[in-house]
Amino acid sequence: MDHPKRFSDLPEYAFPRLRALLDGHPPGGTPVAMSIGEPQHAIPDFVPEIIARHAAEFSKYPPNEGTPGLRMAIANWLERRFNIPAPDPETRVLPLNGTREGLFNAAIALSPETKNGQAPLVLLPNPFYQCYAVAALTAGAQPVYVSATAETGFLPDFAALPPDTLDRTTIVYMCSPSNPQGAIADPAYWTTLLKLAEKYDFRIFADECYSEIYRDTPPTGVLDVAHRISADPERVVAFHSLSKRSNLAGLRAGVVTSGPKAIKALKQLRSYAGAPCPLPLQHAAEAVWADEAHVIANRALYKTKFELADEILGNLPGYTSPQAGFFLWLRVTDGEAATLKLWRETGAKVLPGAYLSRDPGDGSANPGDGFIRAALVAPQDDVKRGLTAIRTVLG
Repeated sequence: MDHPKRFSDLPEYAFPRLRALLDGHPPGGTPVAMSIGEPQHAIPDFVPEIIARHAAEFSKYPPNEGTPGLRMAIANWLERRFNIPAPDPETRVLPLNGTREGLFNAAIALSPETKNGQAPLVLLPNPFYQCYAVAALTAGAQPVYVSATAETGFLPDFAALPPDTLDRTTIVYMCSPSNPQGAIADPAYWTTLLKLAEKYDFRIFADECYSEIYRDTPPTGVLDVAHRISADPERVVAFHSLSKRSNLAGLRAGVVTSGPKAIKALKQLRSYAGAPCPLPLQHAAEAVWADEAHVIANRALYKTKFELADEILGNLPGYTSPQAGFFLWLRVTDGEAATLKLWRETGAKVLPGAYLSRDPGDGSANPGDGFIRAALVAPQDDVKRGLTAIRTVLG
């Protein structure tokens, strides 16, 4: 397989590529932002008051491991959400300055320099969050892109990889609900992956940042399944965030939970290179993790948008209604051409699917070719206008 070995081997990040594609082309109508997954619903109304009340604490260095109250609030949320015993907040929970920090640093802290006498491999879903690939390269590993297509339920089939690849694997990044396809890993999928991790001695980095945006049934989490089958907690490194759950992307409030050894290694790396969240923001995050009312209200807004998408695009060839998350993964003939056409004719801004993926290197096609990603994050009227534009221009 053809693996990149340097940052320069990676394609340019998605959004500079999108700007280059659209620059010089005026929008054909009032722009509708559907390219980036930045939540635009209201933040919880109690957050500003908490930050203001603790504003004097901006003068203090925040604790590297997070405040005890924040860690306890997270542990209690994990217990409620995934029906598991609350993880020890002292040894198994680490608040993050956004999950990107953890997804990146965990590879550095937890991937060994070699495995079975060879350079390590890190497996990624394809399409993928670009942070995964850069984290693998920074850790001295080779990223391996495992395509997630309609044929595999839009989830990567890691178990189909050859044993010599799995023997070198140190980390598997897994995103569920998946970005961009909105597919959910069910208990059988997680069980298979956990057993594979045990057999081939690797860790699962479970990126579950979209877990709280769904239609009716909460997505199964890796922690739930790992507890049910008594998997080694060190095998699982699970990431969650307030960015999507609570519309607080700017708060930079995420969390990682794992076994005590993994968390100890992450704390040690963070003491040298990390950037813990400021204390007033940690106090706010503590209250947000403890509150579900705003999450339920937020989810209802997205459910209305799912239904709107089904109504407007439901009979569009290639339309797949997402199970969760807030993206549409729409099949088109040419992703770049469709993106440019939508922008020039209507002002709707989407993202070519190929910007989120790459050629797997095994002779198969880039799984992002022939797709666009459209985010349902704008206000409902704007989303309706964007969906109608997609229907009119591409239908």
